[in-house]
Amino acid sequence: MYPGTAPTLVAVAHGSPDPRARDTIHALLRRVRALRPGLRVELGHLETDEPLLGDTLARLRGDAVLVPLLFSRGYHVKHDLPGVLAAAPHLRAEVAACLGPHPLLVEALRHRLVEGGYTGGAVVLAAAGSRDPESAAGTRATAAMLSARLGGVPVLPAYASAASPTVARAVAHLRELGHREIALSSCFTAPGWFASRCAEAAPGVVGAPIGAHPALARLLLHRHDRAVADSRRTAPPALAAAAA
Repeated sequence: MYPGTAPTLVAVAHGSPDPRARDTIHALLRRVRALRPGLRVELGHLETDEPLLGDTLARLRGDAVLVPLLFSRGYHVKHDLPGVLAAAPHLRAEVAACLGPHPLLVEALRHRLVEGGYTGGAVVLAAAGSRDPESAAGTRATAAMLSARLGGVPVLPAYASAASPTVARAVAHLRELGHREIALSSCFTAPGWFASRCAEAAPGVVGAPIGAHPALARLLLHRHDRAVADSRRTAPPALAAAAA
């Protein structure tokens, strides 16, 4: 329950040794702040980069919504985030839904493909990958939505790690089906090893990682707002009235 001012939006990034990733995430959050002046927006990383999420939460007070910069529900969303949040009992906070699947995500993916030179043909949707079946289901749903947005062309999910098929195998499968023009859609927040590895296996057009795309910034705010609204709907009547 969040009475009073809007809860802090804490964007949760995975973290990467690639400095381009940090620059990209900061650019994305600048766009979020520009879209919603007055909303406090903070950043926390699960690993590698600073600030780590636990350190970010330690210096916050009051209310917060953690918005994972992840595109499907896997281990990080189900286990890591609740664990870090449990270590911050001084906060009234919760974890918002991950970024995908959602039409705003699909719009950003489509736009990055077009920017890369896409004019048609089959697409491989490259994602990080997870052993969690719910994560794979989310990626498949995003692929189906992207297919519809592109007019029904085949869009086949592929993964950089932990799941199959790889980009190379997905490309080979599309070739077997008779497709000659095959593009790669990069379902990654920022440049890094996974995105580069997938791009190297692409035979044609490569859409850039989503980065600070306006649709992704709007999606972060949407996930934050939805978490706040859901919390107020489930709050006891007296608290809900106080927050109105």
